[in-house]
Amino acid sequence: MSRIKVTTKRLFYYFTCMIFLFFLCKKENYYVAFDFTEEHLFTKGIEGSAVDSKGNLYAVNFDKEGTIGRVDEKGNSISYITLPKNSIGNGIRFDKEDNMYIADYVSHNVLIVKKNSIVPNIYAHNKEMNQPNDLTISPSGIIYLSDPNWSDNTGNLWMVINEKMVLLEQNMGTTNGIEVNPSGTKLYVNESHQKKIWVYDINKDGTIKNKKLFKNFIDFGLDGMRCDSLGNLYVCRYGKGTVVILSPKAVLLEEISLKGKKPTNITFGGLEKKQCFITMSDRGCFESFYTQISGKYF
Repeated sequence: MSRIKVTTKRLFYYFTCMIFLFFLCKKENYYVAFDFTEEHLFTKGIEGSAVDSKGNLYAVNFDKEGTIGRVDEKGNSISYITLPKNSIGNGIRFDKEDNMYIADYVSHNVLIVKKNSIVPNIYAHNKEMNQPNDLTISPSGIIYLSDPNWSDNTGNLWMVINEKMVLLEQNMGTTNGIEVNPSGTKLYVNESHQKKIWVYDINKDGTIKNKKLFKNFIDFGLDGMRCDSLGNLYVCRYGKGTVVILSPKAVLLEEISLKGKKPTNITFGGLEKKQCFITMSDRGCFESFYTQISGKYF
């Protein structure tokens, strides 16, 4: 009887050690970048990473400008959509119904590709824009757009409501990355050249107020941003080759080093939405890393 007890204790001990080592190894694999696709399948204009409800990953400019590529869960990439003539995409987002929205920076459009379709149509247009660059969607369905003028390092901020573009703020810095927090109460906008992230309160009608400086960097540029489900903000540091994770109080939680130096955008996908996918301009590919917290939504 005593020998059986000892054996049982040993088995329990070994089992406990195995569980501990499993989670220890798993934790060590968080925030470590690796290649998800081959290099140079996309052009240097790769941007707009987004994941649909089926887990497919998308980015603009697969093989040539004016296209959208789709990447499966194993990293296999194909050309999926060809945009209309004189249209080139930048940011991509999906709404709750799985419709795809694309910032068309050449023709000053927001394009829509409806669920189960590959045909892009104009959702909203405004010729007064510099160039719609990145976009985000609030829980209520309002689209927010950054609108930089790279030649003079200025920019504007727009929203799209009822398929109409509404100017929210002008004469900002070079507006680029943009994101709404999970509760739909905060809007984050960064300025690439000025190296600043601003935060606004969102009113019930989608307009914004109480602009505050959220984070100021002293070096390198800023590009795409995404929130996780806790409201932490993941920011691409263009030129530095990192992604920084900031808490809702702007505390630096993590900084992940990437293989390339020019990350342009980031999204969540994979199992439990805990895998980040980053578009890399200098490598024409996706890099990826795992995070401990799920993304806000697809």
